[in-house]
Amino acid sequence: MLAKLSGIGCSSKTPTYFVGGAHGFNSAHGRMPAIATGANAANRELTYLGVSGDGDSLSIGIGHLCHAMRRNLNMLYVIENNGVYGLTKGQFSASSDVGSKSKKGEANKMSPIDPVQLALSLGATFVARSFSGDKQQLVPILKAGLSHRGFAIVDVISPCVTFNDHEGSTKSYKYTRGKHLVATESDFVPPSGEIVAEIGQVGQTNVTMHDGSVLRFTRVPENYDVSDRQAALKYLREHQGEVVTGVLFVDESVPEMHEMNNTPQAPLGSLPFEKLCPGSGELAKLMEDFR
Repeated sequence: MLAKLSGIGCSSKTPTYFVGGAHGFNSAHGRMPAIATGANAANRELTYLGVSGDGDSLSIGIGHLCHAMRRNLNMLYVIENNGVYGLTKGQFSASSDVGSKSKKGEANKMSPIDPVQLALSLGATFVARSFSGDKQQLVPILKAGLSHRGFAIVDVISPCVTFNDHEGSTKSYKYTRGKHLVATESDFVPPSGEIVAEIGQVGQTNVTMHDGSVLRFTRVPENYDVSDRQAALKYLREHQGEVVTGVLFVDESVPEMHEMNNTPQAPLGSLPFEKLCPGSGELAKLMEDFR
């Protein structure tokens, strides 16, 4: 059985579009990891899949994300990372690169938060990155994350075709409105072709976005050791400026949240009221131990 959870943002609409029969919960902005923790604590028998974005996870929700990693919460956590706040018209997000330009042409001056390096430094037990346009790589990574015992984070580079436009682009709002006769007051998102690219086994793969910008993808080599956390960090730092994809780190030896806390096998959600609430007499005895 599957539980789908999300926060707030463009990415958080995703659970609506798959497994319609599964339970879904769209939480408050940045609070999806906290909701997932509570749900997992109550029922460990479900498979938990959380979908978030770079704004939801790396700004308002970064504290909750860090604690989900620390607890090794048994779930797959997918970040749809596009580097902008799409719902509020394309401001820079916490993952925006230095020098990248907004739709208005201003350059970002703040250094980005890399969710992969953050996860590696905090002790996450499954860390991966992929590209939304490379289905052949992304699908197996998601399957691996779902099968992992513990917290699996997958950073998915997901370019926003609406707010990655810039001045002079033929796919920009300004250009489109200038060429269309407005009959009614309504908003229009110009259609753009899907960008699909398979990341090569060796070397660098350049993918040109609708706005003319280029993302440089590199797949980890065959001799890459996914069990070496420090080597993973070193490899990422050596390839700054490129988007390194693949399963970057895995550690199956760390106990997940229920194993750490020695919780009972029976889900709390299945226990009768009498077990969950033993009565005032038992609670009074318990309180005596603290006097």
